Amino acid sequence: MSKLPSVTGNQIIKALQKIGFAVARVRGSHHILMHPDGRRTVVPVHSGEDIGTGLLSQILKDCQITRDEFKELL
Repeated sequence: MSKLPSVTGNQIIKALQKIGFAVARVRGSHHILMHPDGRRTVVPVHSGEDIGTGLLSQILKDCQITRDEFKELL
């Protein structure tokens, strides 16, 4: 298992958009991303702050992608 990189919310959103996710709506700093097949996740976007490893792991689990697949998207 590979180590997760340190990324911001905007970087996560850009990576997920490459595989078909789109921002469905925004509530405050939370961006809700949805995929046409029904998968969805919430990504918090705070200026200059990195997403913690636990939250990033949960986002990847929600999106049903592996760490290695995510690294390739970055």
